[in-house]
Amino acid sequence: MNPKLKAGCRWSTIILAGLAVLTGLFYAEENWRGKRAWENFKRESEAKGERLDWQSVVPSCVPDEQNFALTPIVFTSYGQSLTRDGKSIPSDKQDTNFVNRLKMDIYFDVSEELTPTNEFGSWARGTKTDLKIWQQFYRAVASPTNGILIPPQPQSPAADVLLALDKYDSTVEELREAAKLPYSRFPLEYEKDCPAAILFPHLAALKKCSQVLSLRACAELQNGQSKKALDDVKLSLRLMDSIRNEPFLISHLVRFAIFQINLRTIYEGLAEHQWLDSQLIELESELEKQDFLTDWLASMRGERAWDVATIDWLRHSGKNISTVFYGSNLDFWFVLLTCGPSGWLEQNKVRICSFYPNFFAVVDLKKKTVSPANVRQADEVLELERSHLTPYNYLENIFLPALGACAKKAAYTQAAADMARTALALERYRLAHGNFPDSLTALVPQFLAQIPHDVIGGQPLKYRRTDDGRFVLYSIGWNETDDGGVVAFRKNSAHSLDNENGDWVWRYPEK
Repeated sequence: MNPKLKAGCRWSTIILAGLAVLTGLFYAEENWRGKRAWENFKRESEAKGERLDWQSVVPSCVPDEQNFALTPIVFTSYGQSLTRDGKSIPSDKQDTNFVNRLKMDIYFDVSEELTPTNEFGSWARGTKTDLKIWQQFYRAVASPTNGILIPPQPQSPAADVLLALDKYDSTVEELREAAKLPYSRFPLEYEKDCPAAILFPHLAALKKCSQVLSLRACAELQNGQSKKALDDVKLSLRLMDSIRNEPFLISHLVRFAIFQINLRTIYEGLAEHQWLDSQLIELESELEKQDFLTDWLASMRGERAWDVATIDWLRHSGKNISTVFYGSNLDFWFVLLTCGPSGWLEQNKVRICSFYPNFFAVVDLKKKTVSPANVRQADEVLELERSHLTPYNYLENIFLPALGACAKKAAYTQAAADMARTALALERYRLAHGNFPDSLTALVPQFLAQIPHDVIGGQPLKYRRTDDGRFVLYSIGWNETDDGGVVAFRKNSAHSLDNENGDWVWRYPEK
């Protein structure tokens, strides 16, 4: 071999070997730094009573025979894709003839072009459900294939709606019997290697079932059947609470949605003075049990543990991030993190977990308040962090949801629950005295042990009687400003609420 060529090969080998050594040292250094950073962070967190491991948030097991989620009727909501012991059923082995009996649909799978619009009332908009719209819809689409029953001639709107929903009666009664069991723990695959692959087939079914129960209850109220309406509201609240112990943010967002669906019925019964005093007491007792702020914080801790467990799975399995987050962009940092030292994943765990306390701090559980200003500040800090991506923080951009928006939903739901409790007490006062009080203080202690305060700011809820003998009750809302009980709507929309502005108001429709 040519001596010069031989020397060149030798130097190339030396250079490559040197680069390999330097790369090995770099990876070893970054892995050590990442491991040390995570271990220090975890140790400091545990010293404060904060556990970050997945098992710390997994709900405890309950006796099978006392578990609402394992009853035959509830099993159908997830049984096509999950076994009773929480194992996933591969898609090619799923029973295509499996019937989800909780997949009750008020629209009966009718084409979206035919479904009604603006069909529901809203306490926040001050409107009631127009059952005439539903009556017209069911009479227009009834057929032997969808099982909607209608009489030859129209009855009252409430009677026609109840007849159309009659096909679900046996399912609802079986569900009501199952709801008597004291515990509920759905068999989700908590032991799955990758927590991001856990399935939630039951959530949509629970929400759809609540929509049916709500529409039924509204019709029952208008049909003079307040006892049946109360039973349906209580059953729907039981469905909501059946997922209360799940450590997932999505589960609690579904709970918030189900609660708002139930408030529709409670509100409309109050607006028309259709609840009896004994029923008002029962409803207030049900709402008093709800603590959405505590539940939201628990779900956030669950999300944090989910993040940690998912990153650990990525590190140990060697999987590409795109196997978990299919919508992720294949950008520079994406490729770099996939191929880089595992210590970078440890650093991402530290950065992600270090942000959660910023959002924990927006809720004061002792005062039972939420600070919108702190939420905005936490969002701004997170956005600033996301604007400067490094291998240490890239996963913040993928793993962290819209935490500020979720905090607002928790505050809004708790405010709604507190105003509903107060409205129930006001109705009891009206039944006893013939009119509403001049001040909320008149409700204590006979109708309320303690008047709920405003979740925003902690001051008393705003209240005043109106000239028509009714009242306006409101929270100052997310803008932290008393707008005098004015509800804000989005531009160019008479129905879409703008909960960032205006007040959160409980008032009844004008007659």
